Amino acid sequence: MVSKIVVLDYGSGNLRSAERALARVGAEVTVTADFDEALEADGLVVPGVGAFEACMTGLRGVRGEQIIGRRLAGGRPVLGICVGMQILFARGVEHGVETEGCGEWPGTVERLEAPVLPHMGWNTVKAPQGSVLFAGLDAADRFYFVHSYGVREWELRPGDGFAEPVVSWAEHGVPFVAAVENGPLMATQFHPEKSGDAGAALLANWLGTLE
Repeated sequence: MVSKIVVLDYGSGNLRSAERALARVGAEVTVTADFDEALEADGLVVPGVGAFEACMTGLRGVRGEQIIGRRLAGGRPVLGICVGMQILFARGVEHGVETEGCGEWPGTVERLEAPVLPHMGWNTVKAPQGSVLFAGLDAADRFYFVHSYGVREWELRPGDGFAEPVVSWAEHGVPFVAAVENGPLMATQFHPEKSGDAGAALLANWLGTLE
C-alpha cells in the first residue's frame, strides 16, 4: 500500500522540496491546509522555516495545532521538520519575546551559543541505539541544517507506562536536539528533504512506520 501523506501548508516551509523528497521514496503526497485531509492522511508532515512566532501564527491560522493534537490523540503519525519541530515544544524565545508553542513536549527553543550563526550546512547526528529514523544509516552520515535556535535541554522524563522517547543530538557551539522519536510524533531539526541520500533513507524509514 502506498502511504498518503499531507504536507501541511500554513504559509511557512519548503513545501515543494518536501513534497518531492517524499514522492521520491514512494509516498503519495498532497500539499494542503485542508483540515479534514490533514486529519485523515496516513502521515502528516509539518515543515517550517523562519521565526517561531510567525510559524505559530500561521499554524493557528489553519488550526494546525488542533490537527496535530487530534492526530496524536488517535495515534496517527506526525513528522515535524526544522521550525516544524521547534513549534512542537512548549515555548520559543526569540529576541526576548516568548511565544507559546504546541506544547506536545516540554522545553524551550532558544538561541544557540556559537561563534557563527546561523548554523548552516552539513553536520553529523548522534542517534542512540533503537532509533527507527536512523536505522541503517552510518554515524558519519551528514544532514543539512539551517537554524540559529534549538532545544538545548531535553526536559521530558519518562513516566509510569510511557516509553522514554528516542532523542538524537548534534552540536554547533553547544549540543542541541537534532531529532526526536516519541511514538507517533517524530521530528528533525535538520532538513531531510535537503539531505541527499541520507535524508531520503530517513524519510523512507519514517514511511516504514506508517505501514
